[in-house]
Amino acid sequence: MIQTVNLTKEFNGFKAVDNLNLRVEKGDIYGFLGPNGAGKTTTIMMILGLIPPTSGKVFLLGEELRPNNVEVKRRIGVVSENQYFYKEMTAEEYLTFFGELYEVPNVRKRIDELLEAVGLRNDRNKKLGAYSKGMQQKLAFARALLHDPELLILDEPVANLDPTSIKQIRDLIEEENRRGRTVFVSSHLLSEVERLCKKVAIINRGKLLAEDTMDNIKRRLTDTIHMEIELSADAERLSSSLSELSFVKGFTVEGNRLEVHLKTERDYRLDLSRFLYEKGFLILTMKTKEMSLEEAFITITQQNISLLARGEGNA
Repeated sequence: MIQTVNLTKEFNGFKAVDNLNLRVEKGDIYGFLGPNGAGKTTTIMMILGLIPPTSGKVFLLGEELRPNNVEVKRRIGVVSENQYFYKEMTAEEYLTFFGELYEVPNVRKRIDELLEAVGLRNDRNKKLGAYSKGMQQKLAFARALLHDPELLILDEPVANLDPTSIKQIRDLIEEENRRGRTVFVSSHLLSEVERLCKKVAIINRGKLLAEDTMDNIKRRLTDTIHMEIELSADAERLSSSLSELSFVKGFTVEGNRLEVHLKTERDYRLDLSRFLYEKGFLILTMKTKEMSLEEAFITITQQNISLLARGEGNA
């Protein structure tokens, strides 16, 4: 659905995007992450054909992106971070304008469905100049879906929204994806990306640091498995014997709860379970404490910055 090949953009000799290779497959909800100034917005502008690359190529929906390729662009819906709204229009007039522009069939019915979906049905006749930032963001999402696009490109789609509205938009994104729509999401809200996306790309200083499934990225970044265990009795007496286990890197004990840090040469959970059983404990719960996307993001970007500072290339 989206592919960039050695995509590069220079501004007065500065590489804002440097040989970027992304691949978004049909049916993905794909997260695009990076610190401020990493090159995310520049990349999106090139993907949309708003600015030309210095070098490299963009492929959208299986076709190489070319200037004025209207047919390809009609199959894409976009929510950008900074929207312009006609303040004297109502929401209904605004969507009708774009519906006619895109020649949407049964446009009135489609507008009704989308205003209901984004929670603006009761504000359809209100002037957009009176809309809050959050209401404008929801209207932009409705406009992006109006012409039933195959691909959604969302730049900060839940910016300015309250928690209830964030959940509403998240649920809508997931529903649209279940219907077969591919979604590309750029956001600084890592918790939202973690909830939504199966695959993510992380960039910094214009370079791709990682592109993989969420699980694989987290797995690659840790040499320790963190286990959270609830036992049938107080675990304080385990402290001395736990420290003698060769596969245990560290642990904490609090009442009948353990957090044990295991080595990763192989799966030591069975060894740990057997050890606890032999010590007379029943395991009530045992679960892996996963690295969050925020922790992974910080680790990857800090590793990359450290390598650049030492002149060793990129992580």
